[in-house]
Amino acid sequence: MIGRRGILTGGAGLLLAGCDRVVQIPAARRILFAGEDMQKGLQRALTDRAALAPEFRPEQMSPVFRSNGTRDPGTDAYRALADARFADWRLEVGGLVARPLRLSLADLRGMPNRSQITRHDCVEGWSAIGQWTGPMLGNVLKAAGVRPAARYIVFTCADLYGGAPYYESIDMVDAFHPQTILAWAMNGRPLDVAHGAPCRLRVERQLGYKHAKYLMRLDAVASLAGIGKGRGGYWEDNVDYDWYAGI
Repeated sequence: MIGRRGILTGGAGLLLAGCDRVVQIPAARRILFAGEDMQKGLQRALTDRAALAPEFRPEQMSPVFRSNGTRDPGTDAYRALADARFADWRLEVGGLVARPLRLSLADLRGMPNRSQITRHDCVEGWSAIGQWTGPMLGNVLKAAGVRPAARYIVFTCADLYGGAPYYESIDMVDAFHPQTILAWAMNGRPLDVAHGAPCRLRVERQLGYKHAKYLMRLDAVASLAGIGKGRGGYWEDNVDYDWYAGI
């Protein structure tokens, strides 16, 4: 039986030129996400959620690493931040936390950082291996004093879809996974705009659309009910992507 990942990597006839187009075809959507409500529960029940994603050697890094999703938010606010080399950018950490934070790039760089060389698997059907550096999200949440009632972390981004900020979410298991980091560097250099500057999520056990770019704030919440249409992410709400995109 061919699983979803096999379809994604081998079903070229279904794959179009972007994440926002690949499942616009009803037949493709049915194939890609058939039985996901049952599969995701079974997958999460049977999979070791603490297991590490494979890591690679420097010589295995891809010579070209495509960008996924938005290539440039293109708003006046983002352009001003980029023109100032993100000196005025702050990551807001709030919601169900005891100590709300406003973190600068210097703050993130000053925390204990993790570097990992991992493979990015995109729903568009391509993969690439690159190095990412940043503090573990779990350590940021500990610094903020995340409250026991929190069940999810919601990420709000600088890029706009339909005039509203892009958003994504993960649960606390993935939030505290050691390979889930707030990456500010790629391949030993600060992130460029196409790859999510100044900071993006890396949640290495999930498909690429979960790796939110252009992070502006993150909130610990008890429920996804009030987030968008309640499914936890822009693509989940609008194009029937699966909320748990584990690989």
